[in-house]
Amino acid sequence: MILVTGGTGLVGAHLLYELAKTGQRIRATRRAQSNLAQVRKVFGYYTPEPQTLFDTIEWVEAPLQDLPALDAALQGIDQVYHCAALISFDTKDRKPLLRTNVIGTANLVNLCIHHKVKKLCYVSSIAAIGSSLKGQPANEENEWNENDPNVYAVSKYLGEMEIWRASQEGVPVVLVNPGVIIGPGFWHSGSGEIIVRGSKKQQFYPLGATGFVGVYDVVKSMIQLMDSPIKNQRYILVAENLSFQEVLGQLAKNFGHTPPSKGIPKWLFQIIGFFEGLVSWVSGRTRQLNKHGIRSLSEKETYDNSKLIAAVDFTYQPMDQVFGQSCGYYRKEIEK
Repeated sequence: MILVTGGTGLVGAHLLYELAKTGQRIRATRRAQSNLAQVRKVFGYYTPEPQTLFDTIEWVEAPLQDLPALDAALQGIDQVYHCAALISFDTKDRKPLLRTNVIGTANLVNLCIHHKVKKLCYVSSIAAIGSSLKGQPANEENEWNENDPNVYAVSKYLGEMEIWRASQEGVPVVLVNPGVIIGPGFWHSGSGEIIVRGSKKQQFYPLGATGFVGVYDVVKSMIQLMDSPIKNQRYILVAENLSFQEVLGQLAKNFGHTPPSKGIPKWLFQIIGFFEGLVSWVSGRTRQLNKHGIRSLSEKETYDNSKLIAAVDFTYQPMDQVFGQSCGYYRKEIEK
């Protein structure tokens, strides 16, 4: 039997759909307040009868901090896909980030060891990969030695340490480090906001660049790695390294807009961020543009995807197709 944590997120929902198609027994964890309708909506993108597949999944309320519930969820489980995570770059969320992404992962690892799970897949992030060096793309061997890393990156890196501990205590593991994941269904959180923003005409673009990948490829690679004899390895999942100008240009094309033509230099972001910080301090509202956000928008990072390609003969879907499909689903929803 397969257990998926974080089944109500972008990766988890798409993973559950692909696994459900195979007819395997699946259990998925959820929090009490999570939205199962969102998962059914994702299933509905790909099948005319989403409820039929959805009903094959056994849902259990088992937050990563609830050890008795998590222990019960792992009864009879052979494979675990650990997709559950908190995503935030706000320093105010440091404690919940560590509680979910580190302590929660440690709880899961301890129970995987106890129940002698046959294999564990962990969804990490390129945030936990060392930066590009001397103009060369970062790869899986780069040391994570970030100067002043963001709180999310710290939590994912420490979460990886827990997964490696599982490998040392007899549980075979595979780690995947996706770039910015693009896919349909979660328009108002995470990377889904990129599609929403791109649906509106943009004049300006950040000067930075990073790695992007479609959610379909993230899910496909995870399943291939879990079904293979590969163990105790990590893989960067990046289909293409793209500048934000290229990304916004792709989105503008799909929504029939003129591509943005004016770059925003880092110093201007810093000025905007300073004043936004003052407003945040006075009003108590969450700050959107902190120093780490400015750095990620302004700097160019690139990633080497060759390890996965060589390991399982993997072929990535071109990002122009990924953006086109996601934009198409979003257009249909807003036109209803």
